[in-house]
Amino acid sequence: MNHTRIAGTGRYLPEKILTNADLENMVDTTDEWIRTRTGVERRHCCAPDQTTSDMCIEAAKVAMEDAGVGPTDIDMVIIGTTTPDLIFPNISTLVQHRLGIPACPCIGMEAACTGFIYALTTADRYIKAGDVKCVLVIGAECITKLVDWNDRNTCVLFGDGAGAVVLEASDEEGLIACHLGADGQYKDLLYYPVGASSELHKAGTDEAAIMMSGKDVFKVAVNTLGNVATKALESSGVSQDELDWLIPHQANIRIIQATAKRLKLPMEKVILTVQDHGNTSAASVPMALDVGVRDGRVKRGQLVLMEAFGGGFTWGSVLMRF
Repeated sequence: MNHTRIAGTGRYLPEKILTNADLENMVDTTDEWIRTRTGVERRHCCAPDQTTSDMCIEAAKVAMEDAGVGPTDIDMVIIGTTTPDLIFPNISTLVQHRLGIPACPCIGMEAACTGFIYALTTADRYIKAGDVKCVLVIGAECITKLVDWNDRNTCVLFGDGAGAVVLEASDEEGLIACHLGADGQYKDLLYYPVGASSELHKAGTDEAAIMMSGKDVFKVAVNTLGNVATKALESSGVSQDELDWLIPHQANIRIIQATAKRLKLPMEKVILTVQDHGNTSAASVPMALDVGVRDGRVKRGQLVLMEAFGGGFTWGSVLMRF
């Protein structure tokens, strides 16, 4: 059976930076309040005319260069996002065309913050089945365009960005275990109230904004992330001590710390980027991976566990030997 390995990584962040100090002038909050409760110090925001696919293109170019592949080498494009440019066609087709990738299967996946993990797992299955050899996988969001900037409980959390990887078939061990899950009973704890077939008239009004019950989300997230991470390790016969790195969804410093504690991992083994860009939803895991790779912490041959949790609720984990 083919193995699947990550051959290259890349990321992109918009130019505009919104600091906690900036938010102090916008809503009733303080830098200390934001940092102590979320860990966020700054976030990047898309320009008004900038789209999710624009960011995907930039992250993809970096990942493809890192992997040493060109457009004609890509057999499939899968993008996880909650904020596609259009309702249709799906965002992957837009990115495929703009990058000059020849006609191929293009999939857009919506699993909120778990979008990249869902996309990565799907790509892994196609490669191991022998259907494709090289897949461009991206997690990206223009999530700040969904935020109510008068709601201090949510506007401090989110930022925009894109992270990309190139997956290739390999004789060497790469992705070891992928586990996905979801449970719609928690829908009302974290959601966006507008869709193509429901309440579309609210789009662009004060009624259209991210709705979140923070305390309830925290409780379910910590428990679920611990379970899905443990499942990945146990199914592979790997102990926590053998892990080199945990790369979690960068949602909130308290969730990350609680998850690490549950796994009995020191924070020194956690790639932490939430302070630099906030919760970028589907983009946060691939961007954190790219940060770890480029600053030299994440090295070839190391065991890495990635995990995410998002609205729906959805969740997933990927254990790999990078």
